[in-house]
Amino acid sequence: MSSILIEFAVQMTCQNCVNKVKSTLTNVEGIKNVDISLERGTVVVETDLPYSLIQEKIESTGKKAVFKGYGGSESFSAVTMLAGNSGYSYGEIAKGVIRFAQIDKGCIIDGTIDGLSPGAHGLHIHECGDISQGCDSVGDHFNPHNSLHGGPDDESSKRHVGDLGNIVADDSGRVRFRILDNLLKIPEIIGRSLVITEKPDDLGKGDSPMSKIDGNSGKKLVCGIIARSSGLFQNTKQICACDGLTLWDERNRSIDNQKTNSSTINNLCTIS
Repeated sequence: MSSILIEFAVQMTCQNCVNKVKSTLTNVEGIKNVDISLERGTVVVETDLPYSLIQEKIESTGKKAVFKGYGGSESFSAVTMLAGNSGYSYGEIAKGVIRFAQIDKGCIIDGTIDGLSPGAHGLHIHECGDISQGCDSVGDHFNPHNSLHGGPDDESSKRHVGDLGNIVADDSGRVRFRILDNLLKIPEIIGRSLVITEKPDDLGKGDSPMSKIDGNSGKKLVCGIIARSSGLFQNTKQICACDGLTLWDERNRSIDNQKTNSSTINNLCTIS
């Protein structure tokens, strides 16, 4: 898996804070380099691990951390909020955040989702960013080449561009994943939707008539619109223009919302 740079704002007040964060991230398998600036209040990690895992490790030191940017300074980045204001979840159970970053080898899809039933679920990009009727109005799989449905490892002529295979939730209903796809291009998927399905995707290899259409993956459980987000070093925001709250106030409010009304774990105001 290709490594990538991830930038976090971290609430550090002294050199001891820096040392504590540095010590926590050093020698972790999957982390290649750590750059910490006390002056800027940032931690930049070169890693092939999911961004949420890095954030959890930083916050295990007792320091608050907010995701700021992903990829390279010139790369395209995007984000999908499953459920919340820009998404939809049947029963308001499943929720999560998926980030996209374009690199030379393809597109990294990096996400954490909670509230799924244990086991495999299909992961697809759909052609429309319309959630006016929930996930029923997002259209078909994104398929600009008019191909049959397949799996992410198939040739481009044998899969939809939006065919991303399956993700597998653990016994608690959580899935944390990081995928490198060689067909996705972020400028082509901005404004479309990402969907998680009830059943596993058979990758076009099943006996059902739906196998070559959508992998016979059942109904759509949760979806979200794909939006442009900040790349590395592009997000200098410290106060949210939406409501005047600081980065840290916005983070705390987002966490409170998640606990009280199943809101998503981040707020678009702090990441766009």
